[in-house]
Amino acid sequence: MPHNPHHPQHPDHSRRAQGRGPARSAAGEPVPLSVWACAQRPGASQRRGRYLPGTTAHPAKMLPQVAATGITAYTQPGELVLDPMCGIGTTLVEAAHLGRTAVGIELESRWATLARANLDHAAEHDAPGSGAVITGDARYADTLVTDPHLAGQVALLLTSPPYGDSTHGQVRSSRDSGQPGVQKSDFSYGNSPGNLVRGGHQRLLTGFTDILASCLPLLRPGGIVAITTRPFRRHGHLVDFPGQVWAAAQDAGLEPVQRLVALLCGIKDDHLVTRASFFAAHETRKARAAGLPLHVTAHEDVLILRKPPKPRDTTGPAGRNGGDGDGR
Repeated sequence: MPHNPHHPQHPDHSRRAQGRGPARSAAGEPVPLSVWACAQRPGASQRRGRYLPGTTAHPAKMLPQVAATGITAYTQPGELVLDPMCGIGTTLVEAAHLGRTAVGIELESRWATLARANLDHAAEHDAPGSGAVITGDARYADTLVTDPHLAGQVALLLTSPPYGDSTHGQVRSSRDSGQPGVQKSDFSYGNSPGNLVRGGHQRLLTGFTDILASCLPLLRPGGIVAITTRPFRRHGHLVDFPGQVWAAAQDAGLEPVQRLVALLCGIKDDHLVTRASFFAAHETRKARAAGLPLHVTAHEDVLILRKPPKPRDTTGPAGRNGGDGDGR
């Protein structure tokens, strides 16, 4: 990763590497929790007619209702929403339909082109808001967004970090394809050298921290950052990715506000209705048959932080240069 002198460096002993325990602020205070019901309709139903068919190719799409819920909760019509890793443009499309102005940054030209097409599709369906997509590396968001009227005006940054090689893309069973075995496709985010999924897990976390730090000048004082993420398994071990991202965001200079649960399953009467994909259900059944008590994913974490309302004092005893006792 190229060095940028404006971005912080991240030693391995950062709080990001810990990623354990309940949701707490940097000072150790607990933060409030809440639940969003975002999957009363399956994802395919939420996207049908609202997004172009090519949207299904992206390996890790945000659920539209998750984006819409966050935008409604933290912004007013006419305010500015930013997604620095916008993919096929879910955040931007939902913002446009809710009357907001949206800006997205996307490294991979394939997804950037599709995000623009989805925004055009929203405009054709009378979305009252608008959006634009910048193709580039979001680690340098502060230089990519060149409109001086946008600096310090973002009310909400809503995004989701990539999951490296843990995504499975599109899956077709033998029943669907007529061929033996399971067929996988569209499981790659892209091939650009700067893509954070190319390299180790530490590179991903460091790069994501740099993205958030670069976006700070674009946020208004007190502006909200909402990050959707979930844990995953690697080589049989559970990776507390939400905990790592929670710490990384604070390393980038953000203040914790709240930690939410966005349900990826439906609610009917007194029970949950799974929305798990064929692949997820299949892998869970195999694991349980082997004696591992796994369950399909029923939610993802939504991490809510904010840009400090006032600039940090880095010279006093509690400032970053003065040391705060937590290894930062």
